[in-house]
Amino acid sequence: MSKSKYYYDYTRNRDEAKEVIKDLKNNPIPNYYVGNTYGYEARKVCEDWDLSYNVGTAVTYLLRSSYKHDSPYDCIQKAINHLNFELDKLNNREQ
Repeated sequence: MSKSKYYYDYTRNRDEAKEVIKDLKNNPIPNYYVGNTYGYEARKVCEDWDLSYNVGTAVTYLLRSSYKHDSPYDCIQKAINHLNFELDKLNNREQ
């Protein structure tokens, strides 16, 4: 049976080879979203600073850029894209 064009594979970003840690509620978190020294979780840093969706996503991509893939290029490019989305949003507000 073929998959619908709307099908989204939620497991596509899961790399079973990556180490996974648990948060306080015992939920799994990939280790590339948690800092090495203080153990801050990227999404909680973004939430604490009350960042917009696009800026928070860019920060998250930058924080994990050297850890998730062999090269940080893709994550840095995604961060740039989200910052451009935020600039577009700000420019549309000012018009």
